[in-house]
Amino acid sequence: MIFERISRSNLALLLLTAAGLFLGLLLSNPLFFIFGSVLGFGIAVHLVWVAVRAGGMGSDVLALISIVATALTGEWLAGSIISVMLATGQALESWAAGQARSKLEALVKRSPRVVQLLHSDGSVVETDVSKVSIGDRFLVRAGEVVAVDARLEADAIFDESALTGEPLPRTRLTGDEVPSGVVNAGSSVAMVATTTAESSTYAALVRLVQQAKASSAPGVRMANRWAIWFVPLSLGLALAAWLVSGDVEPAIAVLVAATPCPLILAIPIAIISGISRAAVNGAIIKDGAALEALASSQVLLVDKTGTLTLGGPEVTNIQAAPGILANDILRMAATLEQSSAHILAKAIVRAAQAKSIALGAPIEVTEVLGEGLFGVFEGRRIRVGRLAEPAPDWVTLSTSLQICVDVDDQVIGVIDLNDPIRHDAASTVCRLRGLGIRRVLLVTGDRKAAGEEVGREVGVDEVFAECRPEHKLEIVELEKAKAAGSVLVVGDGINDSPALAAADVGVAMGARGATAASETADVVIIEDSISRLGDAIEISKGARNRALQAAALGMGLSVVAMVSGAFALTTVTQNALIQEFIDALAIMWALVPTKLTKQKR
Repeated sequence: MIFERISRSNLALLLLTAAGLFLGLLLSNPLFFIFGSVLGFGIAVHLVWVAVRAGGMGSDVLALISIVATALTGEWLAGSIISVMLATGQALESWAAGQARSKLEALVKRSPRVVQLLHSDGSVVETDVSKVSIGDRFLVRAGEVVAVDARLEADAIFDESALTGEPLPRTRLTGDEVPSGVVNAGSSVAMVATTTAESSTYAALVRLVQQAKASSAPGVRMANRWAIWFVPLSLGLALAAWLVSGDVEPAIAVLVAATPCPLILAIPIAIISGISRAAVNGAIIKDGAALEALASSQVLLVDKTGTLTLGGPEVTNIQAAPGILANDILRMAATLEQSSAHILAKAIVRAAQAKSIALGAPIEVTEVLGEGLFGVFEGRRIRVGRLAEPAPDWVTLSTSLQICVDVDDQVIGVIDLNDPIRHDAASTVCRLRGLGIRRVLLVTGDRKAAGEEVGREVGVDEVFAECRPEHKLEIVELEKAKAAGSVLVVGDGINDSPALAAADVGVAMGARGATAASETADVVIIEDSISRLGDAIEISKGARNRALQAAALGMGLSVVAMVSGAFALTTVTQNALIQEFIDALAIMWALVPTKLTKQKR
């Protein structure tokens, strides 16, 4: 679940205060009003105490003063009404914000619990990862996460996208150091531990997220910002009414009319409405503070792999030798690649299937690490693998990953694979600029050439390439120090988690199952489209504006009621009822959705 249910205490208080008001009206018994007022007093005292301990004073102080004033004058009905509104506001705020699950849950779940230790007699024993010592030999099977930093005893292939953002698998040679947290993308391989679990790269990454989240400043409640001027105004007017008239009743009428229910209710409802609308449009905003921060974003730091790009290799071009058809090259390559579980092999087979190319049945297929696949098909010896130098004259070298197709030791074709840019990436960046994003930075762990190529096509302001998690975190902190508005970070991998946690608002592309990024982020794009980020920002701005408008409407009418009470034109109870009418208007306006302008897809 994205949102926890309303806490039991908040739900119980809401039901009890509502019951006190309802039964008091039904049975005409003031004891029920007194009961509700006492509960409201307790809620208000708690809220004010929390605000004082946090070093501030919010709008809830007016509710406390109003309940005390109604109690002193015996206006229990008014006190009961105020209590219901106060309890309702608490319940709504609890539901809107929820209690976010631990931001580290996904990171901890992904972390390996056991390793396969290799003993000197060749036996393999499953052991708790905490017991691994430097120098221990262990086995990492295909698809398993490397538990601790280690040194390879044989050549191997790893998917390092979770740590570096590089979408294509990387071949590491015997003796190379391999960081923990990467996935074995080839066959089983033996390693020698160079760190313990506690001091490994992956453990350090988890700690980095913890530190970043701890230093991330909490959002300020919008209602409290309004209260900065409204509370002194209300108290000053009440005091003036008392001093001028010499009667406490007008002062209490002012305070009852000043009860900040438009702040307590209308603002949370507008925020909740925005959160719900964003969810319908493919973006989960986890709480009201995230929505406020999203609405005021001015700087965007965006990852490349899986965010601006699709996050996986695709065939983008086929270069053929003179007299050879591109489809014939793809057919021969895909026929051999059927026998491999390699991520590049799957991309080539997928490309052939997309063109409805019929594949054959090769024989004598073997795979040589770092060289490629060898096999026989239709009586010819075929190799699909690394492009050797020097390349033929008809081959155009590029920054893409290039796979060579040889027939009888002659190069007949080259298949270019790349991580394609999302079709809506450039238009989304353009749209975000129209929504108030002044500066767009591409921050990626991928190669500089690849990062700059994507940045140029998408239209970013600056590119930071070959960034590890700690480098991304440094960039976020630097931008936060100089940005006037919120700093927004968008990513999808574990390597993005520290930056997402440290940002004013972190957005995870969660459709591809990057749970660590999703758990750390404040906003999760649940559809595989970067355009949903634009929708989320536009909805957030609309919800924030609607909340401000509703609060302004409510506060403006409250001031009129306060003045009326100050001149004894309305009584305490009448002002309590008027205040509820004002609340209804503010809430209705808060619920009116703003129009969402969809970008062309």
